[in-house]
Amino acid sequence: MTRPAPAAPIEYPSSDGQPMAENDAQRSAIMYGIGALSRHFRDRRDVYVSGDLLIYYEEGNPRVSIAPDVFVVFGVKDRERPNYKLWEERHAPDFVLEVASPSTWRDDLGRKRSVYAQLGVREYWQYDPAGEHLPARLQGERLTRSGYVRQPVLTGLDGTLTLRSETLGLELRAAPGREMRFRDPATGDNLRSHAEEAEGRLAEAAARRTAETRAADAETRVAELEAILRERRSG
Repeated sequence: MTRPAPAAPIEYPSSDGQPMAENDAQRSAIMYGIGALSRHFRDRRDVYVSGDLLIYYEEGNPRVSIAPDVFVVFGVKDRERPNYKLWEERHAPDFVLEVASPSTWRDDLGRKRSVYAQLGVREYWQYDPAGEHLPARLQGERLTRSGYVRQPVLTGLDGTLTLRSETLGLELRAAPGREMRFRDPATGDNLRSHAEEAEGRLAEAAARRTAETRAADAETRVAELEAILRERRSG
């Protein structure tokens, strides 16, 4: 009796062949979001931060996927993945941020919004760097039993828009003419970008070297004064 050949394993590609972004402003916002949130949750081994990664949500159907610009999942292991299979992870993203561009903003408002609601994404936010496509540069929704509900956006006297994320425990701020920044309300500090983190470390190192040099100079001066005093006493 001839046994049937085993079914070939289903391949779930790690790339859809599309670029991360179509302009510098979109790319900068995506990279900042992924990097800043990754560093913020770096001590949590049960928080996974990623972006521009294919999420497959129908087992056996690699033609169906979605790739959020930035997303955060609580309750899964923080490790590198080629893609994200929902039936294996058993956790949908808790937070998704899409960065609008001329060719993607309609999809962000339509198809992607519907898919995220079906998957159970608790918070879905959108950021428009140019302020040309969405009703507001910054807007966000929270999932309820009846679907997504728009969350209030605070507008500062200088025009800065602020959204508070219950899921992340952070704020996202978009000031006029400036890039978006996540902010920790507990400390009042912005989450740094890769460049800002590197610059901060260089500044801290330079400050340490300056302090060490001043301390060494002070010790040398004290030693010189003590030597002069000893000479005067002996004379």
